[in-house]
Amino acid sequence: MPSPLFADRSAPQPPERGMVDALITQTRRLRGDVDAVRRDAPLDETDDAQVRWERALCDLAVHQLDDLGAHLGQLKDGLPSTPVEPAAALPAPAAFPGSGRGSLLTRVGSAEWNLLTDEVSWSDELYEIFGRAPGSGPLSLDELPSMLLAEDQYLLTAMVTDCLVDGKPIDGEFRIARAGDGAVRTLHMMGEPVLDPDGCTASMWAVLRDVSALRRTQRAVRENRDTLELHRHLVRAERKVAVQLQEAVLPSWRGAAPLPAGGALDLAAYYLPSASGELVGGDWYDAMELADGQSLLTVGGLTGHGVSATSSMAMLLGALRGMALAGVRPGALMGHLNQLLGTSSAQPSLGSAVCCQYDPETRLLTWAQAGHPAPLLFRDGRGRPLTPPRGVLLGATTGTAYEQAEVTLREGDLLLLHTEGLSRRSATDEESRSRLLSLAPRFADALSARECVRLVLEEFGETEREDDACVLIAGIGERPAR
Repeated sequence: MPSPLFADRSAPQPPERGMVDALITQTRRLRGDVDAVRRDAPLDETDDAQVRWERALCDLAVHQLDDLGAHLGQLKDGLPSTPVEPAAALPAPAAFPGSGRGSLLTRVGSAEWNLLTDEVSWSDELYEIFGRAPGSGPLSLDELPSMLLAEDQYLLTAMVTDCLVDGKPIDGEFRIARAGDGAVRTLHMMGEPVLDPDGCTASMWAVLRDVSALRRTQRAVRENRDTLELHRHLVRAERKVAVQLQEAVLPSWRGAAPLPAGGALDLAAYYLPSASGELVGGDWYDAMELADGQSLLTVGGLTGHGVSATSSMAMLLGALRGMALAGVRPGALMGHLNQLLGTSSAQPSLGSAVCCQYDPETRLLTWAQAGHPAPLLFRDGRGRPLTPPRGVLLGATTGTAYEQAEVTLREGDLLLLHTEGLSRRSATDEESRSRLLSLAPRFADALSARECVRLVLEEFGETEREDDACVLIAGIGERPAR
């Protein structure tokens, strides 16, 4: 094989045996650790782009460590013969899974082409790589391109020409069609011209490595990474659309109510996003003045997230506003929303809602609910939930009748409507309600509905919510002075 005189470099010195053995041991240990990570990866989430990408990366790392272990084993076998430690102290390189001597011999081979005598020397491994019988003899540099795919032949020609004419080292890849089975393999070729004492090119040597499995794994990593990036892009785009739709539908006010006159209600509301900020759900809040001088107060939410949930929310909220302006009472209104969600939603979903109509002349609150937390009434420094009328979740069943309840409010009362999700998912509805009711003394000292909303945010704003939530507070008449 190669002469000790290479282009512009001296022959390398063989490494110490102990160093190679230590590297083999370290590589084997690292390979086992990476393989353990690969085995622990979930196998039943084939549609998850991130899982596929992670597994492809693990496969790539295993391939590379297999190759490193096999190459170190070959280097060890080529060292001068010395006593070998017991097998228990240092297992043979074949202990690398998938990279025993049999696979190594079919993956790395060497060749030398003598330009002066036209002699060609191939290692046995190279015959295995090209699928040729050793008796058929090696291929000359003129014959070698015939094994390559047509579109890659110019690559080999350019590399060999640069090596023989300009003395440049060879480092490139091409694809071959193996003799016999016609299997396409990707080979990585590294070589240099061998110079005679006069500095002329006497021969060319090369090491060829079958990197087909490695390139397939790298391609899988790239494809899964691209798929994951596309998935993330689509998620970001969907979230942007969902946020824009939500902002277009929900009232933009946060403090003073849009109700024009009379000072009948002091309103404030707030939308609390999930802790991650990534989940945009179908929760809503709304308040509006009706044609007969009464006021509509409503909060609600739909299951699911993203554009589907926000678009269904926009449909329901638009229908709710229209029916309320047309004079439909809360109980009947809930029945219509239930029918609408069951027949018009593209994706089956459930929803909960509470709808209140307030008459400022009589201070009578008429309300209905569909599987939703009851409004909380705060009076004289104490709070309590209103007794809910019967009503099932929206979309749960068709033809359901929703009852109404009535309560007479007083000057200075405070009404709090909220959706689920204020607390952590592990918290029960009772725990969330208790935390809200505990704010009663502080609400009594607050000067406005906006200040009361601020108190709710102080209590729940830092909560690691897994979902979004809404809160709407209505003060009845003037707030009492402190």
